[in-house]
Amino acid sequence: MSDNAPPSRPPTPAEFLVKPFQEFTKLEASGGILLLAFAVAALVWANSPFGQSYVDLWHVEVVVGGGALRLEKDLLHWINDGLMAVFFLLVGLELKRELLDGELASPRKAALPIFAAVGGMLVPAAFYLALNLGGPGEAGWGIPMATDIAFALAVLAALGSRAPTGLKVFLTALAIVDDLGAILVIALFYSGTLEGSALAVAAMAVGALFLLNRAGFRRFLPYAVLGLVLWVAVLKSGVHATVAGVLLAFTIPANEVGDEYHSPLEWVEHALHPWVVYMILPIFALANAGVTFGGGAGGAQDITLGIVLGLVLGKPVGVLLFSWIATRVRMAELPESTTWTDILAVGFLAGIGFTMSLFIAGLAFPSAELLDASKIGILAASAVAAVLGTVLMLRGKRPPVKVQPDPLDA
Repeated sequence: MSDNAPPSRPPTPAEFLVKPFQEFTKLEASGGILLLAFAVAALVWANSPFGQSYVDLWHVEVVVGGGALRLEKDLLHWINDGLMAVFFLLVGLELKRELLDGELASPRKAALPIFAAVGGMLVPAAFYLALNLGGPGEAGWGIPMATDIAFALAVLAALGSRAPTGLKVFLTALAIVDDLGAILVIALFYSGTLEGSALAVAAMAVGALFLLNRAGFRRFLPYAVLGLVLWVAVLKSGVHATVAGVLLAFTIPANEVGDEYHSPLEWVEHALHPWVVYMILPIFALANAGVTFGGGAGGAQDITLGIVLGLVLGKPVGVLLFSWIATRVRMAELPESTTWTDILAVGFLAGIGFTMSLFIAGLAFPSAELLDASKIGILAASAVAAVLGTVLMLRGKRPPVKVQPDPLDA
């Protein structure tokens, strides 16, 4: 080091608190770009002369274990039930951290994103059901409720200083609450027939995990072993297997132990995040985004239109309306240096459903025709929502931002 170099200094309390958010948004933003690349690759592959190989690959049967523990699924289900359980584990860890020491830790801080997320779930579902209630697409009402945080943050990151940090924090918190809503919807409405003995094993596994937590175990290995038992039990119980990831997350200790990442929860989250963003979600996109255009989904136009209306119109209307209600009753206030145009823009960006929307579509529609119709709606709506949100952000006027340079521009 040069003698003229300024001495290093410890981080300030503000820098220490904001660092996890900076790392989170950087990963999510770059991951959104990778996710888009794999989604495009899936579309090109599915509509190429080699399209049949795309379909055949995901239907290859893979067998694991034997006897009562034998699991036989095609590759697509291993991705959606197995790899995505790790994704939901990460979602659960992020949610727990936000509830304990983040944007959802106090009623005042949490009010605006919670109101916005609730509106951004209820209104799109209502828009969708207005076209599909009583029809073959009725089961897809949960599809337009979702928000893809990676894509949405990637758009905000591309806007640089045009998007204040407070707005990015608001969108992140909104999307995390949205994920919680999606988890509840999946657990309550998109699970199969329940099997009692498997549910009992799952309950015992959750109990054992909480006992580990209360006993002070801080190593992740015993949690991982019991988490695997929990996943198998939930998979066989009829509840969707990804719920196991969230249950496991809430048992990971969050108290400080003095290591670099300060708690087992932060350590696990920090370790998993790159794998989820750079491997699991791109693989999911490759396996699920491929849809053959012109393949005969014409009998399901209401599904496609319902998803488009829900994500492109329902999301911004719901986010804006419920945010206005939260401020009107004085339960919340807008983030610093933001305007109502910014909130509307965030509402459009929340209409980028993609990952979670595709996931719920796969649960809602066993029929290939209906599933293809939903995928077309998701892809079209997500693209339109991203464009409209970007245009609004670029045209919006806001007070000067009197904060440090945005870490995403570094």
